[in-house]
Amino acid sequence: MSLIKTEKLSHIYSIGTPFERVAVNNIDFEINKGEFLGIIGATGSGKSTFIQHLNGLLKPTEGSVFYDGTDIHSTKQYTRDIRFKVGLVFQYPEYQLFESTVFDDIAFGPKNMKLSEPDVRERVYEAAGFAGLDESLLSKSPFGLSGGEKRRAAIAGVIAMRPDVLILDEPTAGLDPGGQAEIIRNIVNYKTSHNATVILVTHNMEEIARNVDRILLINRGSIVMDDTPARVFSESSRLTELGLAAPKAALLAERLRVLGLDAGQGIYTTEQLRKALCEIKGLQGGNAHA
Repeated sequence: MSLIKTEKLSHIYSIGTPFERVAVNNIDFEINKGEFLGIIGATGSGKSTFIQHLNGLLKPTEGSVFYDGTDIHSTKQYTRDIRFKVGLVFQYPEYQLFESTVFDDIAFGPKNMKLSEPDVRERVYEAAGFAGLDESLLSKSPFGLSGGEKRRAAIAGVIAMRPDVLILDEPTAGLDPGGQAEIIRNIVNYKTSHNATVILVTHNMEEIARNVDRILLINRGSIVMDDTPARVFSESSRLTELGLAAPKAALLAERLRVLGLDAGQGIYTTEQLRKALCEIKGLQGGNAHA
């Protein structure tokens, strides 16, 4: 059985007004425990609206969302419980920090779960570790942190609830490459440690290429592709039509094929391209020696 499932999910904003807009249109979707899913799509495609249904933050205009076989809106209590099981990190989550100390901000979720003080403390320190946040910062005001530290503190606040599903909307937006790599590494560590399901929404194709098992491409509120990274990124012309671009490694491999240097199929990461080029160089060197 799938962990999260949607059936004919639709969401319409401002129904009955001149501003009526279909943001999510009749989506059927499933994800299993332990999967790492990437969601891509042009700005305004409906990605953020879609993921906000998966933990009950938004209620469908039509259709249903199920967690472990139960409609997440079956009762108010179940909807509340789902928000601890399915953690959602919004884009630029540092703007949601509000407590007087970083510790209290991270502890907010566990306290709402009615955990004991020792359990809350354990969750805070564990989450800070997964988010790459130095313990010396826990006693400080979140408003005095750097941009990257604020981002990690906000992510830790969600991880502290130990969600079975971790959903992140552009978690590395605005960070330098080093900060981006560290955030993704921390997310992967959490997934591995807890066998968690992770859903990553991003415009960064390199992040998607390196980490996810499966990609969902949303366009105008509908799923138009749902496949492995290799298959999705092999459709570079279609991605371009939809306002996206394949990872640079995939585009370079395609360009090399046009120039007569075939690095092989299914290349979409820098590591894969480097390996393929080394193999070609080795073969050419062997031929020259012969």
